[in-house]
Amino acid sequence: MTTVARVGRDGGLRLCFERRGAATVLAGCRSVLPLQVLAPVALAGPAAVVSMLNPTGGVLGGDRLSIDVEVACGAHACLTTPSATRVYRTAGAPAVQHVRLIVGADAVMEWVPDHTIPSAGASLRQTFEAEVGPGATLIAVDAFAAGRVARGEAWRFARLDSTLTVRDALGLVLHDRFVLCGDERWSSIGLAEGRAYFATVVLVADGGLDEVAAHLPAALGTIDGMTAAVARLPRRGLMVRCLATGAPALTDGLEAIWTLARRRLLDLPPLALRKP
Repeated sequence: MTTVARVGRDGGLRLCFERRGAATVLAGCRSVLPLQVLAPVALAGPAAVVSMLNPTGGVLGGDRLSIDVEVACGAHACLTTPSATRVYRTAGAPAVQHVRLIVGADAVMEWVPDHTIPSAGASLRQTFEAEVGPGATLIAVDAFAAGRVARGEAWRFARLDSTLTVRDALGLVLHDRFVLCGDERWSSIGLAEGRAYFATVVLVADGGLDEVAAHLPAALGTIDGMTAAVARLPRRGLMVRCLATGAPALTDGLEAIWTLARRRLLDLPPLALRKP
């Protein structure tokens, strides 16, 4: 009997941010390919900004990726990506990614990667878990394209399985999961309404959430092709669901929501990441 070698790699990323004086620094960093980070940059404001990347060009079936981030008390971290993340076709095991965030007391975590693009036949299972301390703020974006839309591959992925869980000292703040199997019927009326880009934005804070909800319609009102619905969570949180007609509408809409959240929750201006 011939033993077939496993396809895929085990990648890991572990980051620790600490507050030192008025600045946040990346105090600990360990990465295992195919995950890496660029050197932290200091933009206007208190956040340490780090870009995560996959130098192999995308996520393959059988990959098992783990990202662990700790933001210590009073620190402020912003994690992003240089561009969208591709997930490639698989004939076997799915790609698996697990993200775990620990946000200490009075700390701020901004998780704002670009969207994920699953190729036709791709299979992805991801979990996102965050523990948010007292007085801490979490801004988290989870965004997808339905495929390589310009190539006519919308809704032709094999499976998307995504779970998002947020907890604090009192217990569960949010538990949200969707499982989608590729089917062009998703684009029809009553489902994705012909819009092939979708996202979830989760905000957790001890104040300012009502102001975000109240100003969200105006913030998105000038963006063509973006539809969003907002709901307060039972405790300490706000969730926004988004549908967009194209990548520019998705990007502009998420930027508007992020800008609004920074102003109302953190009293900070927009963060200019200067992506191409």
